Amino acid sequence: MTATTDATPFSGLDPDAFAFYAELEQHQNREWWLANKRRYDERVKAPVERLVDALGGEFGPLKIFRPYKDVRFSADKRPYKDHLGLVSADQSGPAFYLQLSHHGLMLAGGLYQPTREQLARFREICDDNRLVGDLEATLEEAADHGLQIMTTDALATAPRGFRADHPKIALLRLKRLAVAAEHAPAEWMTAPECLDRVRAGWRAVREWNDWLVENLPAPVERSAS
Repeated sequence: MTATTDATPFSGLDPDAFAFYAELEQHQNREWWLANKRRYDERVKAPVERLVDALGGEFGPLKIFRPYKDVRFSADKRPYKDHLGLVSADQSGPAFYLQLSHHGLMLAGGLYQPTREQLARFREICDDNRLVGDLEATLEEAADHGLQIMTTDALATAPRGFRADHPKIALLRLKRLAVAAEHAPAEWMTAPECLDRVRAGWRAVREWNDWLVENLPAPVERSAS
């Protein structure tokens, strides 16, 4: 999904969107979903589609993830996602990401699943005193905008080839090269100001994405054979 036929300009998220996801967490069943499907379409998804239209000119094509979970290989069999996810459609490089849930909004971006080569190069930079300063300065600038490096799935110990007391061990343990800022529900989210806030957040994410592009190898397409 990259555009909507609704010509209504974005004026903010619907306040009911946060309540919708709070209720969905408690009603993970088809009956509740079907009874609230129109509510999802009109009060959750439609305003985000208008946000997509407003952001697309600057950040490129964007897509909204489906609300249904793929539970085939998951221990968690709840059928519906507890959030709406929005991501840049071009997955060949670092991404822009937004997540709406009952917790509020998360603005994020970067490489959530870096390749082995990208992660190896990142660790080389962390281990090089001549290069790590620029990395840390970029992360400090991101932090000034409320963006923190994601530690999801970080290694419990040092990666192979590095000692556990390495001065940059926190960076070396990372497996996700992404940054995120979480915002609790607030009045600005349901007003036109939301567009400016999201745009400003993603512009800060762009600084991180630019560092990734400039310093890490581009992903290599692997043969299916």
